[in-house]
Amino acid sequence: MSTQPWWQTTVIYQIYPRSFQDTTGNGIGDLPGITSRLDYLADTLGIGAIWISPFYRSPMADFGYDVADYVSVDPLFGTIDDFDVLLDAVHARSMKLIIDWVPNHSSDEHPWFVESRSSRDNPKRDWYVWRDPKPDGSPPNNWISAFTGPAWTFDENTGQYYLCTFTPKQADLNWRNPEVQEAMLDDLRFWLDRGVDGIRVDVAHFVMKDPELRDNPRATGTRTTLSRNHGEYDEYEHLYDKGHPDNHALYRDVRALLDSYRPERFSVGEIHLADWEEWAGYYGDLDELHLPFNFSLVHSPWTPNDIAKRVGAAEAAIPPGGWPSYVLGTHDDPRTATRFGSEQMPIAAMLLLTLRGVPTLYYGDELALPERFIPAEQQLDPHGRNLPGSGRDGCRTPMQWDDSFSAGFSPSGADAPWLPLSDDWVERNVARHLADPQSLLNLYRALLSYRKSSLSLQAGDYAQIAAPDGCLAYKRGELTVALNFTSDDLALGLTGEVVLSTYLDDAATAARLRPHEGLIIEV
Repeated sequence: MSTQPWWQTTVIYQIYPRSFQDTTGNGIGDLPGITSRLDYLADTLGIGAIWISPFYRSPMADFGYDVADYVSVDPLFGTIDDFDVLLDAVHARSMKLIIDWVPNHSSDEHPWFVESRSSRDNPKRDWYVWRDPKPDGSPPNNWISAFTGPAWTFDENTGQYYLCTFTPKQADLNWRNPEVQEAMLDDLRFWLDRGVDGIRVDVAHFVMKDPELRDNPRATGTRTTLSRNHGEYDEYEHLYDKGHPDNHALYRDVRALLDSYRPERFSVGEIHLADWEEWAGYYGDLDELHLPFNFSLVHSPWTPNDIAKRVGAAEAAIPPGGWPSYVLGTHDDPRTATRFGSEQMPIAAMLLLTLRGVPTLYYGDELALPERFIPAEQQLDPHGRNLPGSGRDGCRTPMQWDDSFSAGFSPSGADAPWLPLSDDWVERNVARHLADPQSLLNLYRALLSYRKSSLSLQAGDYAQIAAPDGCLAYKRGELTVALNFTSDDLALGLTGEVVLSTYLDDAATAARLRPHEGLIIEV
Protein backbone atom coordinates (compact mmCIF):
# COMPACT_ATOMS: atom_id res chain seq x y z
CA MET A 1 0.00 0.00 0.00
CA SER A 2 1.26 3.48 -0.86
CA THR A 3 2.44 5.65 2.04
CA GLN A 4 2.15 8.83 -0.02
CA PRO A 5 -0.27 11.53 1.11
CA TRP A 6 -3.60 11.38 -0.70
CA TRP A 7 -2.95 14.46 -2.82
CA GLN A 8 0.18 12.98 -4.42
CA THR A 9 -1.70 10.04 -5.92
CA THR A 10 -4.94 11.76 -6.88
CA VAL A 11 -6.23 13.24 -10.14
CA ILE A 12 -8.03 16.58 -9.79
CA TYR A 13 -11.05 17.43 -11.92
CA GLN A 14 -11.94 21.11 -12.20
CA ILE A 15 -15.62 22.03 -12.26
CA TYR A 16 -16.79 25.46 -13.35
CA PRO A 17 -20.07 25.39 -11.41
CA ARG A 18 -22.07 27.62 -13.77
CA SER A 19 -21.43 25.12 -16.54
CA PHE A 20 -21.66 21.62 -15.07
CA GLN A 21 -25.29 20.81 -14.30
CA ASP A 22 -28.38 23.00 -13.92
CA THR A 23 -31.13 21.63 -11.67
CA THR A 24 -33.36 24.72 -11.35
CA GLY A 25 -34.02 25.38 -15.03
CA ASN A 26 -32.48 28.87 -15.06
CA GLY A 27 -29.73 27.82 -17.49
CA ILE A 28 -26.98 28.08 -14.87
CA GLY A 29 -25.29 25.16 -13.12
CA ASP A 30 -25.51 24.80 -9.35
CA LEU A 31 -24.26 22.80 -6.37
CA PRO A 32 -27.11 20.22 -6.39
CA GLY A 33 -26.23 19.69 -10.04
CA ILE A 34 -22.66 18.77 -9.11
CA THR A 35 -23.97 16.40 -6.45
CA SER A 36 -26.20 14.73 -9.03
CA ARG A 37 -23.17 13.99 -11.24
CA LEU A 38 -20.79 12.61 -8.62
CA ASP A 39 -21.31 9.02 -9.75
CA TYR A 40 -20.01 10.03 -13.18
CA LEU A 41 -16.88 11.49 -11.59
CA ALA A 42 -16.28 8.75 -9.02
CA ASP A 43 -17.39 5.61 -10.84
CA THR A 44 -17.50 6.32 -14.57
CA LEU A 45 -14.28 8.33 -14.71
CA GLY A 46 -12.50 7.34 -11.51
CA ILE A 47 -11.56 10.85 -10.34
CA GLY A 48 -10.00 11.26 -6.89
CA ALA A 49 -10.62 14.94 -6.16
CA ILE A 50 -12.80 17.72 -7.53
CA TRP A 51 -11.98 21.42 -7.47
CA ILE A 52 -14.95 23.75 -7.69
CA SER A 53 -14.48 27.30 -8.95
CA PRO A 54 -16.05 30.01 -6.72
CA PHE A 55 -19.64 29.56 -5.57
CA TYR A 56 -19.64 32.33 -2.93
CA ARG A 57 -22.06 35.26 -2.80
CA SER A 58 -21.04 37.59 -5.59
CA PRO A 59 -22.42 40.24 -7.95
CA MET A 60 -20.82 38.09 -10.71
CA ALA A 61 -18.84 40.90 -12.33
CA ASP A 62 -16.14 38.25 -12.88
CA PHE A 63 -18.44 35.25 -12.43
CA GLY A 64 -17.65 34.55 -8.80
CA TYR A 65 -14.05 35.72 -8.62
CA ASP A 66 -15.46 38.95 -7.17
CA VAL A 67 -16.45 37.68 -3.74
CA ALA A 68 -18.94 39.67 -1.67
CA ASP A 69 -19.01 37.17 1.23
CA TYR A 70 -16.33 34.52 1.70
CA VAL A 71 -18.44 32.40 4.07
CA SER A 72 -21.63 31.99 2.07
CA VAL A 73 -23.10 30.33 -1.00
CA ASP A 74 -24.58 32.54 -3.70
CA PRO A 75 -28.31 31.79 -4.13
CA LEU A 76 -27.58 31.26 -7.82
CA PHE A 77 -25.74 28.06 -6.83
CA GLY A 78 -27.89 26.96 -3.88
CA THR A 79 -27.54 27.16 -0.11
CA ILE A 80 -24.98 26.30 2.54
CA ASP A 81 -27.05 23.16 3.20
CA ASP A 82 -26.60 22.24 -0.48
CA PHE A 83 -22.86 22.62 -0.01
CA ASP A 84 -22.88 20.34 3.05
CA VAL A 85 -24.85 17.72 1.14
CA LEU A 86 -22.33 17.93 -1.70
CA LEU A 87 -19.36 17.62 0.66
CA ASP A 88 -20.86 14.60 2.41
CA ALA A 89 -21.64 12.97 -0.94
CA VAL A 90 -18.08 13.55 -2.16
CA HIS A 91 -16.65 11.96 0.96
CA ALA A 92 -19.11 9.06 0.76
CA ARG A 93 -17.53 8.23 -2.60
CA SER A 94 -13.99 8.38 -1.16
CA MET A 95 -13.23 11.55 -3.11
CA LYS A 96 -11.82 14.86 -1.91
CA LEU A 97 -13.27 18.36 -2.33
CA ILE A 98 -11.08 21.38 -3.10
CA ILE A 99 -12.56 24.87 -3.06
CA ASP A 100 -11.34 28.06 -4.70
CA TRP A 101 -9.95 30.67 -2.29
CA VAL A 102 -9.67 34.21 -3.68
CA PRO A 103 -7.33 36.18 -1.39
CA ASN A 104 -6.04 38.92 -3.70
CA HIS A 105 -9.25 40.92 -3.94
CA SER A 106 -12.87 41.09 -2.89
CA SER A 107 -15.91 42.49 -4.61
CA ASP A 108 -16.46 46.21 -4.23
CA GLU A 109 -19.82 45.10 -2.76
CA HIS A 110 -18.18 43.20 0.09
CA PRO A 111 -19.14 44.87 3.41
CA TRP A 112 -15.45 45.39 4.16
CA PHE A 113 -14.99 47.50 1.04
CA VAL A 114 -18.28 49.33 1.49
CA GLU A 115 -16.95 50.47 4.86
CA SER A 116 -13.48 51.14 3.50
CA ARG A 117 -14.67 53.53 0.81
CA SER A 118 -17.15 55.33 3.08
CA SER A 119 -14.51 57.74 4.43
CA ARG A 120 -10.77 58.19 4.73
CA ASP A 121 -10.89 57.67 8.49
CA ASN A 122 -13.05 54.54 8.48
CA PRO A 123 -11.43 51.74 10.54
CA LYS A 124 -11.40 49.51 7.47
CA ARG A 125 -9.86 52.12 5.17
CA ASP A 126 -6.48 50.40 5.33
CA TRP A 127 -8.01 46.99 4.57
CA TYR A 128 -7.64 47.94 0.88
CA VAL A 129 -4.93 49.75 -1.09
CA TRP A 130 -5.81 53.45 -1.30
CA ARG A 131 -3.53 56.20 -2.60
CA ASP A 132 -3.75 59.87 -3.52
CA PRO A 133 -3.67 60.89 -7.18
CA LYS A 134 -0.52 62.33 -8.68
CA PRO A 135 -0.50 66.15 -8.81
CA ASP A 136 -2.06 66.04 -12.28
CA GLY A 137 -4.91 63.84 -10.99
CA SER A 138 -3.66 60.66 -12.69
CA PRO A 139 -3.34 57.26 -10.96
CA PRO A 140 -0.61 56.75 -8.35
CA ASN A 141 1.59 54.66 -10.66
CA ASN A 142 1.65 53.02 -14.09
CA TRP A 143 0.26 49.62 -13.10
CA ILE A 144 -2.10 48.11 -15.66
CA SER A 145 -5.07 45.85 -15.00
CA ALA A 146 -4.80 42.27 -16.24
CA PHE A 147 -8.05 43.06 -18.07
CA THR A 148 -6.41 46.20 -19.58
CA GLY A 149 -6.64 49.85 -18.54
CA PRO A 150 -5.25 51.38 -15.32
CA ALA A 151 -5.16 49.12 -12.27
CA TRP A 152 -6.64 52.00 -10.26
CA THR A 153 -10.17 53.35 -9.91
CA PHE A 154 -10.86 56.86 -8.64
CA ASP A 155 -13.39 57.24 -5.84
CA GLU A 156 -15.12 60.62 -6.11
CA ASN A 157 -16.41 60.49 -2.54
CA THR A 158 -13.01 60.32 -0.84
CA GLY A 159 -10.75 61.72 -3.57
CA GLN A 160 -8.40 58.71 -3.71
CA TYR A 161 -7.71 55.80 -6.01
CA TYR A 162 -8.08 52.17 -4.97
CA LEU A 163 -6.05 49.35 -6.49
CA CYS A 164 -7.93 46.86 -8.68
CA THR A 165 -5.63 44.42 -10.47
CA PHE A 166 -8.53 42.95 -12.46
CA THR A 167 -11.83 44.84 -12.80
CA PRO A 168 -12.93 47.96 -10.86
CA LYS A 169 -15.46 45.64 -9.19
CA GLN A 170 -12.53 43.68 -7.68
CA ALA A 171 -10.70 45.76 -5.07
CA ASP A 172 -7.29 44.49 -3.97
CA LEU A 173 -7.06 43.64 -0.28
CA ASN A 174 -4.16 45.05 1.71
CA TRP A 175 -2.51 41.93 3.10
CA ARG A 176 0.10 44.06 4.86
CA ASN A 177 -2.60 44.90 7.38
CA PRO A 178 -2.59 42.21 10.12
CA GLU A 179 -6.36 42.62 10.55
CA VAL A 180 -6.90 41.61 6.91
CA GLN A 181 -4.72 38.53 7.38
CA GLU A 182 -6.63 37.52 10.49
CA ALA A 183 -10.03 38.06 8.88
CA MET A 184 -9.17 36.16 5.70
CA LEU A 185 -7.68 33.22 7.59
CA ASP A 186 -10.77 33.15 9.81
CA ASP A 187 -12.94 32.91 6.70
CA LEU A 188 -10.74 30.06 5.46
CA ARG A 189 -11.20 28.27 8.79
CA PHE A 190 -14.96 28.38 8.22
CA TRP A 191 -14.60 25.99 5.26
CA LEU A 192 -11.85 23.86 6.80
CA ASP A 193 -14.02 23.36 9.87
CA ARG A 194 -16.83 22.16 7.59
CA GLY A 195 -14.48 19.49 6.26
CA VAL A 196 -13.19 20.67 2.87
CA ASP A 197 -10.04 18.80 1.91
CA GLY A 198 -8.08 21.58 0.28
CA ILE A 199 -7.90 24.96 -1.39
CA ARG A 200 -6.91 26.23 -4.79
CA VAL A 201 -5.46 29.73 -4.28
CA ASP A 202 -6.49 32.17 -6.99
CA VAL A 203 -3.65 34.30 -8.48
CA ALA A 204 -1.55 33.23 -5.52
CA HIS A 205 1.56 35.22 -6.44
CA PHE A 206 -0.35 38.52 -6.84
CA VAL A 207 -1.28 38.98 -3.19
CA MET A 208 1.77 40.86 -1.90
CA LYS A 209 2.88 43.88 -3.93
CA ASP A 210 5.84 46.22 -3.70
CA PRO A 211 5.17 48.34 -0.57
CA GLU A 212 6.57 51.41 -2.37
CA LEU A 213 4.20 50.85 -5.34
CA ARG A 214 7.00 51.57 -7.81
CA ASP A 215 6.29 51.87 -11.53
CA ASN A 216 6.74 48.74 -13.62
CA PRO A 217 9.32 49.04 -16.40
CA ARG A 218 8.32 48.64 -20.02
CA ALA A 219 8.88 45.17 -21.46
CA THR A 220 11.78 44.74 -23.84
CA GLY A 221 11.88 42.50 -26.87
CA THR A 222 9.02 40.68 -28.51
CA ARG A 223 6.58 38.89 -26.27
CA THR A 224 4.84 35.85 -27.68
CA THR A 225 2.10 33.91 -25.97
CA LEU A 226 -0.06 30.93 -26.79
CA SER A 227 -2.59 32.04 -24.19
CA ARG A 228 -4.98 34.96 -24.33
CA ASN A 229 -4.03 38.50 -25.25
CA HIS A 230 -3.84 40.85 -22.27
CA GLY A 231 -3.44 44.04 -24.28
CA GLU A 232 -1.52 46.85 -22.62
CA TYR A 233 -0.78 44.62 -19.61
CA ASP A 234 1.62 42.63 -21.82
CA GLU A 235 3.67 45.75 -22.55
CA TYR A 236 5.18 45.83 -19.04
CA GLU A 237 7.53 43.76 -16.94
CA HIS A 238 5.51 43.03 -13.82
CA LEU A 239 8.24 43.49 -11.24
CA TYR A 240 6.29 45.37 -8.60
CA ASP A 241 2.56 44.59 -8.90
CA LYS A 242 2.94 40.88 -8.10
CA GLY A 243 5.40 38.24 -6.97
CA HIS A 244 6.81 40.13 -3.97
CA PRO A 245 9.02 37.96 -1.72
CA ASP A 246 6.68 38.66 1.20
CA ASN A 247 4.23 36.23 -0.41
CA HIS A 248 6.32 33.41 1.04
CA ALA A 249 5.70 34.39 4.67
CA LEU A 250 1.97 34.55 3.88
CA TYR A 251 1.90 31.02 2.46
CA ARG A 252 3.90 29.69 5.38
CA ASP A 253 1.09 31.00 7.59
CA VAL A 254 -1.55 29.43 5.32
CA ARG A 255 0.33 26.13 5.36
CA ALA A 256 0.58 26.21 9.16
CA LEU A 257 -3.19 26.65 9.29
CA LEU A 258 -3.77 23.75 6.91
CA ASP A 259 -1.32 21.54 8.79
CA SER A 260 -3.22 22.14 12.04
CA TYR A 261 -6.14 20.09 10.69
CA ARG A 262 -6.59 16.35 10.59
CA PRO A 263 -7.02 14.62 8.26
CA GLU A 264 -4.44 16.39 6.11
CA ARG A 265 -5.56 19.42 4.10
CA PHE A 266 -4.05 20.46 0.77
CA SER A 267 -3.16 23.64 -1.11
CA VAL A 268 -2.43 24.33 -4.76
CA GLY A 269 -1.69 27.82 -6.02
CA GLU A 270 -2.34 29.52 -9.34
CA ILE A 271 1.20 30.65 -10.15
CA HIS A 272 1.91 32.05 -13.63
CA LEU A 273 5.66 32.65 -13.69
CA ALA A 274 8.11 32.09 -16.54
CA ASP A 275 11.14 31.90 -14.24
CA TRP A 276 11.40 28.32 -12.98
CA GLU A 277 13.38 29.21 -9.86
CA GLU A 278 10.86 31.88 -8.84
CA TRP A 279 7.97 29.48 -9.56
CA ALA A 280 9.54 26.70 -7.49
CA GLY A 281 10.08 29.15 -4.63
CA TYR A 282 6.40 28.71 -3.74
CA TYR A 283 7.17 25.24 -2.44
CA GLY A 284 9.34 27.02 0.16
CA ASP A 285 11.16 24.46 2.26
CA LEU A 286 8.13 22.26 1.63
CA ASP A 287 6.34 24.50 4.11
CA GLU A 288 4.41 26.79 1.73
CA LEU A 289 2.04 25.60 -1.00
CA HIS A 290 1.84 21.84 -1.40
CA LEU A 291 1.85 22.50 -5.16
CA PRO A 292 2.23 25.54 -7.36
CA PHE A 293 0.22 24.82 -10.49
CA ASN A 294 2.52 24.23 -13.46
CA PHE A 295 0.90 25.83 -16.52
CA SER A 296 3.94 25.48 -18.78
CA LEU A 297 2.29 22.89 -21.03
CA VAL A 298 -0.76 25.13 -21.50
CA HIS A 299 1.53 27.70 -23.10
CA SER A 300 3.89 25.31 -24.89
CA PRO A 301 4.05 24.73 -28.63
CA TRP A 302 2.67 21.25 -29.17
CA THR A 303 5.91 19.53 -30.17
CA PRO A 304 7.77 16.74 -28.39
CA ASN A 305 10.94 18.83 -28.09
CA ASP A 306 9.18 21.81 -26.50
CA ILE A 307 7.21 19.63 -24.11
CA ALA A 308 10.32 17.64 -23.13
CA LYS A 309 12.21 20.86 -22.36
CA ARG A 310 9.43 22.15 -20.13
CA VAL A 311 8.98 18.88 -18.28
CA GLY A 312 12.75 18.64 -17.80
CA ALA A 313 12.92 22.22 -16.54
CA ALA A 314 10.12 21.60 -14.04
CA GLU A 315 11.74 18.40 -12.79
CA ALA A 316 15.05 20.25 -12.32
CA ALA A 317 13.45 23.19 -10.49
CA ILE A 318 11.31 21.28 -7.98
CA PRO A 319 13.07 21.05 -4.61
CA PRO A 320 13.98 17.65 -3.14
CA GLY A 321 10.84 16.08 -1.74
CA GLY A 322 8.62 18.38 -3.80
CA TRP A 323 5.91 17.02 -6.07
CA PRO A 324 5.14 18.15 -9.64
CA SER A 325 1.80 19.17 -11.13
CA TYR A 326 0.57 19.43 -14.71
CA VAL A 327 -2.36 21.13 -16.41
CA LEU A 328 -3.47 21.20 -20.05
CA GLY A 329 -6.83 22.98 -19.84
CA THR A 330 -8.22 25.71 -17.60
CA HIS A 331 -11.18 28.08 -17.32
CA ASP A 332 -8.93 30.93 -18.48
CA ASP A 333 -7.36 29.43 -21.61
CA PRO A 334 -8.64 28.33 -25.01
CA ARG A 335 -9.90 24.75 -25.02
CA THR A 336 -7.24 22.06 -25.34
CA ALA A 337 -8.90 20.41 -28.34
CA THR A 338 -8.87 23.70 -30.24
CA ARG A 339 -5.26 24.53 -29.34
CA PHE A 340 -3.79 21.12 -30.18
CA GLY A 341 -6.31 19.64 -32.64
CA SER A 342 -8.74 16.82 -31.96
CA GLU A 343 -6.41 14.16 -33.43
CA GLN A 344 -3.86 15.04 -30.75
CA MET A 345 -6.24 14.75 -27.82
CA PRO A 346 -5.56 11.03 -27.15
CA ILE A 347 -1.81 11.56 -26.70
CA ALA A 348 -2.54 14.74 -24.71
CA ALA A 349 -4.63 12.61 -22.35
CA MET A 350 -1.88 10.01 -22.04
CA LEU A 351 0.76 12.70 -21.47
CA LEU A 352 -1.25 14.40 -18.72
CA LEU A 353 -2.02 11.16 -16.89
CA THR A 354 1.43 9.56 -17.11
CA LEU A 355 3.80 12.37 -16.20
CA ARG A 356 5.11 12.38 -12.64
CA GLY A 357 2.95 14.42 -10.29
CA VAL A 358 -0.65 15.55 -9.88
CA PRO A 359 -2.65 16.05 -13.09
CA THR A 360 -5.60 18.43 -13.20
CA LEU A 361 -8.29 17.71 -15.80
CA TYR A 362 -10.61 20.51 -16.89
CA TYR A 363 -14.25 19.48 -17.24
CA GLY A 364 -15.20 18.55 -20.80
CA ASP A 365 -11.66 17.89 -21.98
CA GLU A 366 -12.50 14.19 -21.70
CA LEU A 367 -14.95 14.85 -24.56
CA ALA A 368 -12.53 17.09 -26.47
CA LEU A 369 -15.00 19.96 -26.10
CA PRO A 370 -13.90 22.65 -28.56
CA GLU A 371 -13.54 26.36 -27.94
CA ARG A 372 -16.95 27.87 -28.76
CA PHE A 373 -16.81 30.98 -30.90
CA ILE A 374 -18.87 33.73 -29.28
CA PRO A 375 -19.06 37.08 -31.11
CA ALA A 376 -17.58 40.08 -29.33
CA GLU A 377 -20.96 41.75 -28.96
CA GLN A 378 -22.29 38.66 -27.11
CA GLN A 379 -19.33 38.25 -24.74
CA LEU A 380 -20.21 38.04 -21.05
CA ASP A 381 -16.64 37.74 -19.78
CA PRO A 382 -15.23 41.14 -18.67
CA HIS A 383 -11.89 40.28 -20.25
CA GLY A 384 -13.60 39.66 -23.59
CA ARG A 385 -15.64 42.85 -23.36
CA ASN A 386 -12.51 44.91 -22.68
CA LEU A 387 -10.35 43.15 -25.26
CA PRO A 388 -12.43 41.74 -28.15
CA GLY A 389 -11.09 38.37 -29.21
CA SER A 390 -9.69 37.57 -25.77
CA GLY A 391 -12.85 36.45 -24.00
CA ARG A 392 -12.94 33.30 -21.90
CA ASP A 393 -16.60 32.43 -22.52
CA GLY A 394 -15.64 29.97 -25.24
CA CYS A 395 -13.89 27.59 -22.82
CA ARG A 396 -16.68 27.77 -20.22
CA THR A 397 -19.63 26.41 -22.19
CA PRO A 398 -21.98 23.88 -20.55
CA MET A 399 -21.03 20.25 -20.06
CA GLN A 400 -22.71 17.99 -22.60
CA TRP A 401 -24.25 14.88 -21.07
CA ASP A 402 -26.53 13.38 -23.73
CA ASP A 403 -28.57 14.22 -26.84
CA SER A 404 -31.72 15.25 -24.96
CA PHE A 405 -32.94 18.78 -24.32
CA SER A 406 -30.04 21.19 -23.72
CA ALA A 407 -27.58 18.25 -23.90
CA GLY A 408 -28.87 17.13 -20.49
CA PHE A 409 -27.36 20.22 -18.88
CA SER A 410 -30.76 21.67 -17.89
CA PRO A 411 -34.12 20.01 -17.23
CA SER A 412 -36.61 19.84 -20.09
CA GLY A 413 -38.26 23.16 -20.87
CA ALA A 414 -35.65 25.20 -19.00
CA ASP A 415 -34.22 28.55 -20.02
CA ALA A 416 -31.45 28.55 -22.59
CA PRO A 417 -28.03 27.77 -21.08
CA TRP A 418 -26.09 30.83 -19.96
CA LEU A 419 -23.60 30.09 -22.75
CA PRO A 420 -24.27 28.15 -25.96
CA LEU A 421 -23.42 24.48 -26.39
CA SER A 422 -20.88 23.33 -28.96
CA ASP A 423 -22.35 22.96 -32.44
CA ASP A 424 -21.88 19.17 -32.41
CA TRP A 425 -23.42 18.53 -29.01
CA VAL A 426 -25.80 15.85 -30.34
CA GLU A 427 -22.78 13.67 -31.12
CA ARG A 428 -20.26 15.06 -28.61
CA ASN A 429 -21.68 14.11 -25.23
CA VAL A 430 -21.02 11.70 -22.40
CA ALA A 431 -23.73 9.18 -23.36
CA ARG A 432 -22.55 8.91 -26.98
CA HIS A 433 -18.90 8.62 -25.99
CA LEU A 434 -19.57 5.96 -23.39
CA ALA A 435 -21.26 3.89 -26.07
CA ASP A 436 -18.20 4.14 -28.35
CA PRO A 437 -15.54 1.68 -27.13
CA GLN A 438 -12.74 3.71 -28.74
CA SER A 439 -13.88 7.20 -27.72
CA LEU A 440 -11.66 9.72 -25.96
CA LEU A 441 -13.84 9.42 -22.87
CA ASN A 442 -13.24 5.68 -22.71
CA LEU A 443 -9.52 6.31 -23.16
CA TYR A 444 -9.60 8.63 -20.14
CA ARG A 445 -11.43 5.95 -18.18
CA ALA A 446 -8.81 3.36 -19.11
CA LEU A 447 -5.93 5.71 -18.27
CA LEU A 448 -7.43 6.70 -14.93
CA SER A 449 -8.10 3.09 -14.02
CA TYR A 450 -4.58 1.97 -14.91
CA ARG A 451 -3.01 4.94 -13.14
CA LYS A 452 -4.89 4.05 -9.96
CA SER A 453 -3.39 0.55 -9.95
CA SER A 454 0.13 1.44 -11.11
CA LEU A 455 2.81 2.18 -8.52
CA SER A 456 5.09 3.32 -11.36
CA LEU A 457 2.63 6.04 -12.42
CA GLN A 458 1.82 7.07 -8.86
CA ALA A 459 5.36 7.19 -7.53
CA GLY A 460 7.92 6.27 -10.19
CA ASP A 461 10.71 8.60 -11.28
CA TYR A 462 10.63 10.41 -14.62
CA ALA A 463 13.42 10.13 -17.19
CA GLN A 464 13.25 11.07 -20.86
CA ILE A 465 14.64 8.45 -23.25
CA ALA A 466 15.76 8.54 -26.88
CA ALA A 467 12.99 8.41 -29.45
CA PRO A 468 12.55 8.94 -33.20
CA ASP A 469 11.80 12.43 -34.50
CA GLY A 470 8.21 13.38 -33.80
CA CYS A 471 8.00 11.14 -30.73
CA LEU A 472 8.31 11.84 -27.02
CA ALA A 473 9.28 8.89 -24.86
CA TYR A 474 10.04 8.61 -21.17
CA LYS A 475 10.38 6.14 -18.34
CA ARG A 476 8.09 6.11 -15.34
CA GLY A 477 9.42 3.53 -12.94
CA GLU A 478 9.14 0.18 -14.74
CA LEU A 479 7.01 1.65 -17.52
CA THR A 480 7.84 3.30 -20.82
CA VAL A 481 5.48 5.87 -22.33
CA ALA A 482 5.83 6.73 -26.04
CA LEU A 483 3.77 9.42 -27.81
CA ASN A 484 3.63 9.95 -31.57
CA PHE A 485 2.93 13.59 -32.44
CA THR A 486 2.95 12.90 -36.18
CA SER A 487 0.57 11.47 -38.76
CA ASP A 488 3.19 8.88 -39.78
CA ASP A 489 4.09 5.39 -38.64
CA LEU A 490 7.24 5.55 -36.50
CA ALA A 491 9.64 2.70 -35.84
CA LEU A 492 9.96 2.59 -32.06
CA GLY A 493 12.08 -0.51 -31.67
CA LEU A 494 11.17 -1.20 -28.04
CA THR A 495 10.32 -4.48 -26.41
CA GLY A 496 7.82 -5.23 -23.70
CA GLU A 497 4.11 -5.65 -23.24
CA VAL A 498 1.78 -2.89 -24.40
CA VAL A 499 -0.67 -2.45 -21.57
CA LEU A 500 -2.52 0.49 -23.11
CA SER A 501 -2.70 2.11 -26.53
CA THR A 502 -4.59 5.30 -27.26
CA TYR A 503 -6.21 3.31 -30.07
CA LEU A 504 -7.83 1.09 -27.40
CA ASP A 505 -7.33 -2.03 -29.52
CA ASP A 506 -5.23 -5.20 -29.50
CA ALA A 507 -3.08 -4.36 -32.52
CA ALA A 508 -0.53 -2.20 -30.73
CA THR A 509 3.11 -3.24 -30.54
CA ALA A 510 6.13 -1.83 -28.76
CA ALA A 511 8.08 -2.04 -32.02
CA ARG A 512 6.21 0.82 -33.73
CA LEU A 513 3.82 3.67 -33.24
CA ARG A 514 0.84 4.27 -35.47
CA PRO A 515 -0.14 7.86 -36.40
CA HIS A 516 -0.97 9.96 -33.32
CA GLU A 517 -0.66 6.87 -31.12
CA GLY A 518 0.44 6.76 -27.51
CA LEU A 519 1.58 3.62 -25.72
CA ILE A 520 2.19 2.54 -22.16
CA ILE A 521 4.65 -0.36 -22.21
CA GLU A 522 5.58 -2.62 -19.33
CA VAL A 523 9.24 -3.50 -19.66
